[in-house]
Amino acid sequence: MLRIHVSMKFTNVPLKRTPVVLYLDTNPEHPVQGNTDRTGTAIFDIPPASGKVMVNGAVHYHGRLEGSVDINLWSPTDAGKVAQFGAPGSIESGSIAYPGMQTRTLMVNGNAVQTDSEGYLVNLGDWSEDFVRAEAEYEGLMLTDEIWEVIRFLRDYYEKHGVQANVRETIKHFRKVWGPDLGSNHQLHMIFPRGGPQKQGNRLAGLLRTKGEH
Repeated sequence: MLRIHVSMKFTNVPLKRTPVVLYLDTNPEHPVQGNTDRTGTAIFDIPPASGKVMVNGAVHYHGRLEGSVDINLWSPTDAGKVAQFGAPGSIESGSIAYPGMQTRTLMVNGNAVQTDSEGYLVNLGDWSEDFVRAEAEYEGLMLTDEIWEVIRFLRDYYEKHGVQANVRETIKHFRKVWGPDLGSNHQLHMIFPRGGPQKQGNRLAGLLRTKGEH
Protein backbone atom coordinates (compact mmCIF):
# COMPACT_ATOMS: atom_id res chain seq x y z
CA MET A 1 0.00 0.00 0.00
CA LEU A 2 1.33 3.42 -1.01
CA ARG A 3 0.02 6.74 0.30
CA ILE A 4 0.78 9.94 -1.64
CA HIS A 5 -0.09 13.18 0.16
CA VAL A 6 -0.03 16.39 -1.92
CA SER A 7 -0.16 19.80 -0.29
CA MET A 8 1.05 23.39 -0.69
CA LYS A 9 4.37 24.48 0.75
CA PHE A 10 4.23 26.58 3.92
CA THR A 11 0.42 26.65 4.12
CA ASN A 12 0.07 22.84 4.03
CA VAL A 13 -3.28 23.19 2.28
CA PRO A 14 -4.11 19.84 0.64
CA LEU A 15 -4.61 19.66 -3.13
CA LYS A 16 -7.98 18.03 -3.73
CA ARG A 17 -9.03 16.13 -6.88
CA THR A 18 -5.49 16.32 -8.27
CA PRO A 19 -4.23 13.73 -10.81
CA VAL A 20 -1.43 11.52 -9.48
CA VAL A 21 0.30 9.03 -11.77
CA LEU A 22 2.91 6.38 -10.87
CA TYR A 23 5.46 5.26 -13.45
CA LEU A 24 7.02 2.04 -12.16
CA ASP A 25 10.58 1.55 -13.38
CA THR A 26 10.02 -2.09 -14.23
CA ASN A 27 6.82 -1.37 -16.18
CA PRO A 28 6.95 2.25 -17.42
CA GLU A 29 4.56 1.63 -20.32
CA HIS A 30 1.65 0.96 -17.96
CA PRO A 31 1.36 3.81 -15.43
CA VAL A 32 -0.90 3.55 -12.40
CA GLN A 33 -3.32 6.47 -12.19
CA GLY A 34 -5.30 7.99 -9.36
CA ASN A 35 -6.55 11.24 -7.84
CA THR A 36 -6.22 12.87 -4.45
CA ASP A 37 -9.27 12.94 -2.19
CA ARG A 38 -10.48 15.90 -0.12
CA THR A 39 -7.52 15.46 2.24
CA GLY A 40 -5.03 15.64 -0.64
CA THR A 41 -4.28 11.92 -0.38
CA ALA A 42 -4.09 9.32 -3.14
CA ILE A 43 -3.91 5.64 -2.14
CA PHE A 44 -2.38 2.98 -4.40
CA ASP A 45 -2.62 -0.73 -3.64
CA ILE A 46 0.80 -1.76 -4.99
CA PRO A 47 3.76 -3.67 -3.51
CA PRO A 48 7.00 -1.74 -2.80
CA ALA A 49 8.60 -0.64 -6.07
CA SER A 50 10.95 1.89 -7.63
CA GLY A 51 9.53 4.60 -9.84
CA LYS A 52 8.32 8.17 -10.32
CA VAL A 53 5.36 10.16 -9.05
CA MET A 54 3.79 12.70 -11.38
CA VAL A 55 1.39 15.32 -10.06
CA ASN A 56 -0.52 17.40 -12.60
CA GLY A 57 1.73 16.03 -15.33
CA ALA A 58 5.08 16.90 -13.71
CA VAL A 59 7.52 14.60 -11.92
CA HIS A 60 7.87 15.52 -8.25
CA TYR A 61 9.40 12.38 -6.76
CA HIS A 62 11.46 9.43 -7.84
CA GLY A 63 12.78 6.60 -5.75
CA ARG A 64 11.30 3.91 -3.56
CA LEU A 65 7.51 3.83 -3.62
CA GLU A 66 6.52 2.42 -0.26
CA GLY A 67 4.62 3.61 2.77
CA SER A 68 3.97 7.35 2.66
CA VAL A 69 5.35 9.96 0.26
CA ASP A 70 4.69 13.65 0.95
CA ILE A 71 4.83 16.08 -1.97
CA ASN A 72 4.80 19.84 -1.34
CA LEU A 73 4.15 22.18 -4.26
CA TRP A 74 4.90 25.89 -4.62
CA SER A 75 1.71 26.31 -6.64
CA PRO A 76 -1.06 24.05 -7.99
CA THR A 77 0.71 24.14 -11.38
CA ASP A 78 4.25 23.65 -10.02
CA ALA A 79 6.26 22.16 -12.90
CA GLY A 80 8.49 20.05 -10.69
CA LYS A 81 12.25 20.03 -10.32
CA VAL A 82 13.24 16.37 -10.61
CA ALA A 83 15.72 15.94 -13.46
CA GLN A 84 14.96 13.06 -15.82
CA PHE A 85 17.53 13.81 -18.50
CA GLY A 86 21.15 14.84 -18.80
CA ALA A 87 23.77 15.34 -16.16
CA PRO A 88 22.65 15.87 -12.54
CA GLY A 89 23.65 18.84 -10.45
CA SER A 90 26.99 20.45 -11.12
CA ILE A 91 28.27 17.86 -13.61
CA GLU A 92 29.07 19.66 -16.82
CA SER A 93 26.96 18.30 -19.64
CA GLY A 94 29.65 18.72 -22.30
CA SER A 95 31.94 16.11 -23.81
CA ILE A 96 34.54 14.27 -21.75
CA ALA A 97 36.33 13.02 -24.90
CA TYR A 98 40.12 13.15 -25.06
CA PRO A 99 42.54 12.49 -27.94
CA GLY A 100 42.72 8.80 -28.78
CA MET A 101 39.71 7.83 -26.66
CA GLN A 102 38.19 4.55 -27.81
CA THR A 103 34.45 4.96 -28.21
CA ARG A 104 31.46 2.89 -29.25
CA THR A 105 28.01 3.84 -30.49
CA LEU A 106 24.90 2.82 -28.57
CA MET A 107 21.53 3.17 -30.26
CA VAL A 108 18.97 4.72 -27.92
CA ASN A 109 15.49 5.01 -29.39
CA GLY A 110 16.98 5.29 -32.87
CA ASN A 111 19.53 7.91 -31.82
CA ALA A 112 23.29 7.29 -31.79
CA VAL A 113 24.80 7.90 -28.33
CA GLN A 114 28.56 7.81 -27.83
CA THR A 115 30.15 6.03 -24.88
CA ASP A 116 33.74 5.15 -24.12
CA SER A 117 34.89 1.56 -24.51
CA GLU A 118 33.43 0.60 -21.09
CA GLY A 119 30.07 2.31 -21.47
CA TYR A 120 30.57 5.66 -19.72
CA LEU A 121 28.81 8.46 -21.57
CA VAL A 122 31.06 10.73 -23.63
CA ASN A 123 28.47 13.53 -23.48
CA LEU A 124 26.91 13.47 -20.02
CA GLY A 125 23.89 15.39 -21.29
CA ASP A 126 22.93 12.30 -23.31
CA TRP A 127 21.75 10.49 -20.18
CA SER A 128 18.13 9.38 -20.09
CA GLU A 129 16.16 6.48 -18.67
CA ASP A 130 16.13 5.00 -22.17
CA PHE A 131 19.94 5.12 -22.14
CA VAL A 132 19.85 3.03 -18.95
CA ARG A 133 17.68 0.42 -20.66
CA ALA A 134 19.84 0.32 -23.79
CA GLU A 135 23.16 0.14 -21.92
CA ALA A 136 21.83 -2.49 -19.51
CA GLU A 137 20.72 -4.61 -22.45
CA TYR A 138 24.16 -4.22 -24.03
CA GLU A 139 25.81 -5.35 -20.78
CA GLY A 140 23.39 -8.24 -20.36
CA LEU A 141 21.93 -6.80 -17.17
CA MET A 142 18.23 -7.31 -16.40
CA LEU A 143 16.89 -4.15 -14.80
CA THR A 144 15.09 -4.61 -11.48
CA ASP A 145 13.51 -2.29 -8.94
CA GLU A 146 16.68 -2.56 -6.86
CA ILE A 147 18.91 -1.52 -9.77
CA TRP A 148 16.71 1.48 -10.52
CA GLU A 149 16.78 2.48 -6.86
CA VAL A 150 20.59 2.44 -6.84
CA ILE A 151 20.77 4.44 -10.08
CA ARG A 152 18.42 7.07 -8.70
CA PHE A 153 20.33 7.19 -5.41
CA LEU A 154 23.64 7.74 -7.23
CA ARG A 155 22.20 10.56 -9.35
CA ASP A 156 20.37 12.17 -6.42
CA TYR A 157 23.48 11.98 -4.24
CA TYR A 158 25.51 13.83 -6.86
CA GLU A 159 22.71 16.35 -7.29
CA LYS A 160 22.76 17.15 -3.58
CA HIS A 161 26.48 16.90 -2.76
CA GLY A 162 28.34 17.65 -6.00
CA VAL A 163 30.46 14.51 -5.58
CA GLN A 164 29.76 10.87 -6.32
CA ALA A 165 28.70 8.58 -3.50
CA ASN A 166 31.51 6.38 -2.25
CA VAL A 167 31.09 2.73 -1.31
CA ARG A 168 30.57 3.48 2.38
CA GLU A 169 27.78 6.01 1.76
CA THR A 170 26.06 3.69 -0.70
CA ILE A 171 26.14 0.72 1.67
CA LYS A 172 25.00 2.89 4.59
CA HIS A 173 21.99 4.12 2.63
CA PHE A 174 20.84 0.74 1.36
CA ARG A 175 21.36 -1.04 4.66
CA LYS A 176 18.92 1.48 6.09
CA VAL A 177 16.43 1.03 3.22
CA TRP A 178 16.76 -2.69 2.51
CA GLY A 179 18.19 -4.10 5.74
CA PRO A 180 21.71 -5.37 6.58
CA ASP A 181 21.63 -8.42 4.30
CA LEU A 182 20.17 -6.96 1.10
CA GLY A 183 22.05 -3.69 1.59
CA SER A 184 25.46 -5.29 2.04
CA ASN A 185 28.49 -4.74 -0.18
CA HIS A 186 28.25 -8.36 -1.34
CA GLN A 187 24.61 -8.01 -2.38
CA LEU A 188 25.24 -4.71 -4.18
CA HIS A 189 27.94 -6.44 -6.22
CA MET A 190 25.49 -9.25 -6.98
CA ILE A 191 23.06 -6.65 -8.32
CA PHE A 192 25.82 -5.00 -10.40
CA PRO A 193 28.06 -7.95 -11.38
CA ARG A 194 30.32 -5.87 -13.63
CA GLY A 195 32.14 -3.77 -11.07
CA GLY A 196 29.49 -3.10 -8.46
CA PRO A 197 27.64 0.21 -8.01
CA GLN A 198 30.91 2.19 -8.18
CA LYS A 199 31.52 1.08 -11.76
CA GLN A 200 28.48 -0.45 -13.41
CA GLY A 201 26.12 1.64 -11.30
CA ASN A 202 27.87 4.90 -12.16
CA ARG A 203 27.97 3.98 -15.85
CA LEU A 204 24.23 3.42 -15.96
CA ALA A 205 23.60 6.54 -13.87
CA GLY A 206 25.43 8.68 -16.43
CA LEU A 207 28.14 9.71 -13.97
CA LEU A 208 31.89 10.03 -14.28
CA ARG A 209 34.46 7.40 -13.38
CA THR A 210 35.38 7.31 -9.73
CA LYS A 211 38.97 7.72 -8.58
CA GLY A 212 41.10 4.62 -8.95
CA GLU A 213 39.28 3.29 -12.04
CA HIS A 214 41.33 2.54 -15.11
